[in-house]
Amino acid sequence: MICFKTPMKSNNSVCVLEDIGKSRSCICTFLITMSLIPGAYFIATASLRYHSFMLSTGLRLNTDSVRCEVSPIQNDAAGENRDVEKCNEKCRPVGTELLPQGIVSKTSNLEMYPLSGPAISEKHSSSKHSLLALAVGYAQKELVNQIVEKFLGEEFGVMLFHYDGVVDEWNDLEWSTRVIHVSAINQTKWWFAKRFLHPDIVAEYDYIFLWDEDLGLDNFHPRRYVSIIEEEGLEISQPALDPAKSHVHHRITVRHPRSRVHRRYYRFQDGGSGRCDRNSSAPPCVGWVEMMAHVFSRAAWRCAWYMIQNDLIHAWGLDKQLGYCAQGDRTIKVGVVDEEYILHLGLPTLGAATNNLVLEISGSLDKSNNRSAVRLRSYAEMRSFRNRWNQAVKEDECWVDPFIPPTISQHI
Repeated sequence: MICFKTPMKSNNSVCVLEDIGKSRSCICTFLITMSLIPGAYFIATASLRYHSFMLSTGLRLNTDSVRCEVSPIQNDAAGENRDVEKCNEKCRPVGTELLPQGIVSKTSNLEMYPLSGPAISEKHSSSKHSLLALAVGYAQKELVNQIVEKFLGEEFGVMLFHYDGVVDEWNDLEWSTRVIHVSAINQTKWWFAKRFLHPDIVAEYDYIFLWDEDLGLDNFHPRRYVSIIEEEGLEISQPALDPAKSHVHHRITVRHPRSRVHRRYYRFQDGGSGRCDRNSSAPPCVGWVEMMAHVFSRAAWRCAWYMIQNDLIHAWGLDKQLGYCAQGDRTIKVGVVDEEYILHLGLPTLGAATNNLVLEISGSLDKSNNRSAVRLRSYAEMRSFRNRWNQAVKEDECWVDPFIPPTISQHI
């Protein structure tokens, strides 16, 4: 008998008999056994994937950094004795292999620090646990002032995305030097978010409020809102809209006066989008919120950021797929908060007529823009996003839709 030991463990071996007849039998048995293993693995993993998101074999989940690998560490040239096996178990962000672990700063934040005076420990430098990121134009300065004052008053970090190029004209507001200003002409909040709200940059915030500017907050309190979504376990949410004073696009956003939170809406007559009842399990009936006032948990934003397409700057169609980032059942983890509600004024912004001051300050604005052209581009982007999603589903053999049984089509 001749035995070949496998490299994994010394007591594992595969034997080939010298006898020709017995050898054929042994080899055939071995090959049959090996051919059954992938089938058993496929059945097991397919079943598991339907109920939860799976990581491929050999990969490890790292919640601190999106790029991480385990690189082998060898004894140094001087022959210093190290526990190599223990060191090789550590997960280190790519690019930090040559650094001692304690000096590695894996994430960043949007805090501003003084140029002089005593140094402030990073661990104790901020009490801001959530961030408001707001797309703004000078024409809505008064509205924006009211929004920012309310959030700053409740210890939020604030970042303004100036889509009209006007920045200095905000300096007369008391809070102007306490917020981050980013300017790029004729860009949307999704364009800004993709480029300036990378998950590692905002990893220290519990929640990301990614909002439009045309919102009224008389009945909204940011800190109370955060308490509600924490208690309700909402990973993706938005405040409800006051239907009497708001511009409402989708009925799921309408406030329920005697409710704290709602997660679905009902439509018992079949319409263009179908019937919505208690058995509905997908958008537009349940599991999504609209685009104007999203609130993401840290984990949900890390997922959503990857779904934002670099060139589809209006992000139409993205909202219906955000349930995949809800860290679980989208019918439970996505919802609309009724106790803290807002007004959606529906003001035209990008592509609208620009006032003389903005044109004078930002002469490079594209004056040919108009609302109808912007709307046409938005619809085109929605079709493009849908096509990309369907193509991605078709091409990724390892992905299984967690919300649809494998026998049902996964296209949108």
